[in-house]
Amino acid sequence: MSLNRQPSISLAEIKITAGFWSGRVELIAKEVIPYQWEALNDTIPGAEPSHALENFRIAAGERTGEFHGMIFQDSDVAKWIEAASYSLATHPDADLGRKIDTVIGWMEKAQQPDGYLNTYFTVAKPEGRWKDFRSAHELYCAGHLMEAAVAYYEATGKRKLLDIMCRYADYIDSVIGPEPHKMRVYCGHPEIELALIKLYRATGVRRYLELSRYFIDERGKQPSFFTKEPGFSKSDPWFNLDYHQAHAPVRQQVTAEGHAVRAMYLYSAMADLALENSDETLVAGLKKLWENVTGRRMYITGGLGSQGYGERFTFDYDLPNDTAYAETCATIGLIFWAQRMFRLDPDRKYTDVMERALYNGALSGISLDGMSYFYVNPLEVFPEAAARRHDLEHVKPERRQWFGCACCPPNIARLIGSLGQYIYSREDERLYVHLYIGNEARFSMHGTPVSLKLQTDYPWDGRIILQVHPEQPVSFALGLRIPGWCRKFSLAINGAAVARPVLNGGYLFLEREWSAGDQVELVLDMPVELMQANPLVREDAGRVAIERGPLVYCLEETDNGANLPDISMSREAEFEVEYAPDLLGGITVIKGKAGRAVGDGWDNALYQPVNTHARLHDRFRPVTVTAIPYAFWGNRIPGEMLVWIRLNG
Repeated sequence: MSLNRQPSISLAEIKITAGFWSGRVELIAKEVIPYQWEALNDTIPGAEPSHALENFRIAAGERTGEFHGMIFQDSDVAKWIEAASYSLATHPDADLGRKIDTVIGWMEKAQQPDGYLNTYFTVAKPEGRWKDFRSAHELYCAGHLMEAAVAYYEATGKRKLLDIMCRYADYIDSVIGPEPHKMRVYCGHPEIELALIKLYRATGVRRYLELSRYFIDERGKQPSFFTKEPGFSKSDPWFNLDYHQAHAPVRQQVTAEGHAVRAMYLYSAMADLALENSDETLVAGLKKLWENVTGRRMYITGGLGSQGYGERFTFDYDLPNDTAYAETCATIGLIFWAQRMFRLDPDRKYTDVMERALYNGALSGISLDGMSYFYVNPLEVFPEAAARRHDLEHVKPERRQWFGCACCPPNIARLIGSLGQYIYSREDERLYVHLYIGNEARFSMHGTPVSLKLQTDYPWDGRIILQVHPEQPVSFALGLRIPGWCRKFSLAINGAAVARPVLNGGYLFLEREWSAGDQVELVLDMPVELMQANPLVREDAGRVAIERGPLVYCLEETDNGANLPDISMSREAEFEVEYAPDLLGGITVIKGKAGRAVGDGWDNALYQPVNTHARLHDRFRPVTVTAIPYAFWGNRIPGEMLVWIRLNG
């Protein structure tokens, strides 16, 4: 098994310069990070209180008071530090650095003499430490703090938080593990597993890798210690062992079960461990899980988790639109997993999903101004139903300023803040280009410094220009992803067309000696396509979704009027693509012919025979519909939204 052990180009070596993502990365640095700092300090008028930073002040002895918030509130601060660290790597900010150092100072004071660090079990329930691994989230919070520590160290070179978390990891390793004198347990919410591997890579301490391996190998062994913990109930099938991915050893799991975010974090850690240990059994299991998730349990937007109760997977092809949960964090976790799967098995099927999730299910989680967020990302919204139906209580027609359970806002901030790490990866003599995002990058091939400049208006346009500038001529292979949605493309090097290029794993490899000024032009054909779901997806039978390039489109009430499910579209519909510079910050909209039912002749009847008047297809009036990218919905007047449109004929 050949595994790609080389990391992506570091964040400091990539500058996102222009196009679709540059403004969003700038927004994270200039607006979102400061806004989230205020939210964590409870200074946003009208927003749900967080108390997360106050909990650290109290635990550090800086203030007196009581713990408030979720039991895992520490993780919000950790993810904010991680996001802020990525921002510092690309947008240096002395004031932001001072804020982070202040919080780290509180963490240092709050850390217990044995290394333990958790504000809930320090301030609110010190006697409850290590008593509830199923739902207390102690190891989950530790994992996020470890990720924050690694990110801050890599961005600044400062070791204080890294040292704090190494002490915590050493303590955890001293009390948990397979040895007879230790607790043989693991966390109900996977997270620490992937964090420990990051900590190992940053420090070289192999004990952290081994602790991660223990957590992964131990999960799912039967009988499960979870069944003996207080509060565990076998009577609720939605919160049984599979909810925690603890129903079977990980190598025996073949379907994605339980809480979708937990599953994604676990699978990401499994992929990291497989890479470090060349573990073919883990790779084989991950491939089966990948096929199940992306082939039977994923929304067209990259959303995961079809049921709100338990925030979980249900069964194959169960993908309802209006009751969908599709938590933003789950889609972000899918992006983490997809990136790691590519390193195990270089194939575009992983990076295609990574792109789909990024441009649709993840990006929908944050407003255009960065000040409000979706926790849940359904594919159909009827505001009145969301307000009046219990089964839709999780669906919000408008983004919220903050949440009592605020895992998603800092998660989307850390994803976009670290976006540069997803554009490229290296393997031996190959440089892969995964995402077509305008950027300038620096890297080394065979010891030769190389600069690369990528220019594009993607995803609005399929033309991509790459300029290669090595300090001296150097040979390597440049691998360009040809997305699975692209049926036709053209390629030229220095103005000369490349005839019959060969794809390998969905990547087009250009192997040559590169000289300063070499230019590659790739043009991806980007027509509008009507997509249909597998007939086993019952909710989408007789419906189509509009796609163009990597973007899934939707209808909004503000453009198309109320009662969007009444709209029907022919499978032969023709479309016009227009760039609207003044709409939603500048987007490409799609307009097409559709039909609506003629509304007269009902006389207030609730039902009537089809043949009461004319034949059904004669009772439609033509209309022009306007579709916008799904990720942009909900940024104007609140109203209905619809992805899957009824077919007419």
